Amino acid sequence: MSALHVATINIRNLMDRWSERLPLLLADMAALQPDVLGLQEVVYPMEQDRILGAAGVGHYAVVRGPAGRPEYGCSLLVREPLVPAHEARLDLGLGRQANRVTVTLAGGQRVVVATTHLHHPPDAHAERDAQVATLVAWLDAAPAADAIVVTGDFNADPREPGYARMGRAGFRSASVEANGAEPAVTWPSGLIAEGMDTDGEPDCLDYIWVRGAVRVLDCRLVFDRPAVGDPTIYPSDHYGLSAHLEIG
Repeated sequence: MSALHVATINIRNLMDRWSERLPLLLADMAALQPDVLGLQEVVYPMEQDRILGAAGVGHYAVVRGPAGRPEYGCSLLVREPLVPAHEARLDLGLGRQANRVTVTLAGGQRVVVATTHLHHPPDAHAERDAQVATLVAWLDAAPAADAIVVTGDFNADPREPGYARMGRAGFRSASVEANGAEPAVTWPSGLIAEGMDTDGEPDCLDYIWVRGAVRVLDCRLVFDRPAVGDPTIYPSDHYGLSAHLEIG
């Protein structure tokens, strides 16, 4: 068995009081220090992914996956001594994508880790389901590994067909496996800002999925604490998730 700590967070690009949110993201990242972190809505020219990777003692490689345009998308942060290999990107259409790497753990186990951000309109159930179908086929074709871990903002609640499709493909929700249920809400967080997204009802939209020789030890919300003395400022408009896994 080898341990792997995985986390995910949609950082809400540079909108909604970014300069006030950044210290909260940095503080929580410095405390969390996962082995792999999936980030969504990263603005690459601002080096948001690299800045977060430098928040604590860990040294992180940054693997980017542009979404529709070269300066914006998802990122995977991989902490040394893990080394990302077999980097790949998938175009999901509608300005969305996924990217993945393979890491080899201390015990020799190989894990494919991916992150994604699916189409966002609340009623776009069919579009998200089609993106999940494309995602699953791409992961099925990934290099051979002991386990696959998928993180990200699916913009889909647990009642949607895309969520069910992940289950039919053999993926298990880390939160369900650890806690018996998904979090009630991962969006919105409580952040109040002039440009904030108000489309849709509060719900669970963010997930860590696992498949293969994986045991989920725990799964919890992270990046979920407001600023001291100001409950209107959160690290993002989404909460993040963290899971400790045993592979093998």
